[in-house]
Amino acid sequence: MFFPPPAIYIIIMDTPKTKTPLPIGRSSFDNMIEGGYYYVDKTLFIRDLLDNGAQVTLCTRPRRFGKTLNQTMLKCFFENTAPFGGKDTRALFSGLKIEGTGERYLAHQGKYPVIFLSFKEAWSSNFDETCYSFKNMIADEFRRHSYVKEKIAEAADLKRFEELASGERDISIYKDSLRFLSKCLEAYHGIKTVILIDEYDVPLQKSWLSGYYKEMIDFIRPLLGAALKDSSHLQFAVMTGCLRISKESIFTGLNNLGVVSILSPHYDEYFGFMQDELEAMLAYYGMNGEAETLKKWYDGYLFGKSEVYNPWSIINYVNDRLADADHNPKPYWSNTSGNDIVHDLVNRANHETKTELETLMAGGTISKPIYEDITYDEIYKNIDNLWNFLFFTGYLKKAGKGHQDESGRITLDLSIPNIELQYIYTTKIHEWFNQQISEKNLDIFFNAILSGNVETFQTELEALLRASISFMDSAENFYHGFMTGVLSRLDGYYVKSNRESGNGRYDLVLCSVNGRAEKAVIFELKLSKEFKKLPDACAEALAQIENNNYAAEWEDEGYTDIMKYGVAFYKKRCMVKKGS
Repeated sequence: MFFPPPAIYIIIMDTPKTKTPLPIGRSSFDNMIEGGYYYVDKTLFIRDLLDNGAQVTLCTRPRRFGKTLNQTMLKCFFENTAPFGGKDTRALFSGLKIEGTGERYLAHQGKYPVIFLSFKEAWSSNFDETCYSFKNMIADEFRRHSYVKEKIAEAADLKRFEELASGERDISIYKDSLRFLSKCLEAYHGIKTVILIDEYDVPLQKSWLSGYYKEMIDFIRPLLGAALKDSSHLQFAVMTGCLRISKESIFTGLNNLGVVSILSPHYDEYFGFMQDELEAMLAYYGMNGEAETLKKWYDGYLFGKSEVYNPWSIINYVNDRLADADHNPKPYWSNTSGNDIVHDLVNRANHETKTELETLMAGGTISKPIYEDITYDEIYKNIDNLWNFLFFTGYLKKAGKGHQDESGRITLDLSIPNIELQYIYTTKIHEWFNQQISEKNLDIFFNAILSGNVETFQTELEALLRASISFMDSAENFYHGFMTGVLSRLDGYYVKSNRESGNGRYDLVLCSVNGRAEKAVIFELKLSKEFKKLPDACAEALAQIENNNYAAEWEDEGYTDIMKYGVAFYKKRCMVKKGS
């Protein structure tokens, strides 16, 4: 299940400090194993990859689910650079699962030259700076394999190799660079090359957001196409990313591409933690009693047929819990991103989308058509594409089997995976919708309240409710918080909430900062279970104001102009009545 810790750690297990350290922020396989960090053994991914036999495999998973760790594991297994000044990585796999698979698979260990590139940091706010990053990244890989120069026979090829290794030439000569490096490596080793590309779609996403998407496509398409499409120098390639990009955008003509998305059963157990892996980790760190809590907070993803825990959140929680026995779960994964795509969904939300968001936030499901291969420039063309992006990047999960229509289109029921993701929807989305409301001109609304214009007060309040979002229409505290937020925007007045006055506690009072020179407005809020009972709820609210003498505090303060409102809510509808 994990790389065995040093013997002293096995013997001395009385305090958490002697345990194998957790790999916080570490995503390199060799660094993790050499450093003695806790490792959840995913090395059978190597076996299954060899059995599958696909020449080019694209695995798409949400961020922080182990893509880079698996790619560096493949690199360490398939190459051996020790004869060329690198490290001998074969010992890293001692005691791991792949070691017990037999000669059929171990014969591939250290057998191939490997080209490894991570596109994770290959981006900037403009195309020129992104090109600079790409040139440096590719040049570094050429320099890593500089030993092959001794067997390059053609002077022109040697010159080209040195130019690419310099990183100083125009970006255009790099479009065929990976195929050329594959050719040089095969000529030296006498065996075809393995190509590993991590986070291949990051430059595409960033370029779309920054406005140079077409230029990025025009560079990446030939870079990958030449290296992967019918290349006689390629043994196999593995790419990872968050989103599958349509063949028409960068994989034109790449017929040897096998896509493994979160809908595919292939390799479903190799990205994220399985239940038995979680239980083994908790047992090792003496936290067996935490299993149920972690399931609610960080489980719920469905990759293929496997239910998966978020590994980033699990590792961070266990690490914090070791340091502080009173530590509570928190949203680790959601804090590693700006959640821009969720924000975009909110900004584009129509009435139907708001209703669907409310359904999700209340624990329900929504049905959406799923398109596995879209392009970034299509994401904002319609709301369904945004829902697709949320699904494939981990913000939503598949709930149920779904169905396929006669045209082959798949429709899935989608829901929020766990409490951690619920945090985004219940905090960030409320925050963004409230921000939209805060930008509205509320002069008519406030004038209606202060002048006693009940009809306009009610009309404007309903308009604000329709613009807001709620996942708990059955809870009075939603309406209480909503009214508090809106009323607090009235200049010259402040809001008091749930204070004692008379014989009870009022809901809200709006009072002038100038004291008795102005007025005080008392609001009692009620929730109605039926639309037709709104009048009764309003009457009950006004009666409560009078019976409990909520005006007493303000009368004692010398206020002579005290207004009283009973406000009743039913979902996005309301009724307002004014007391005497």
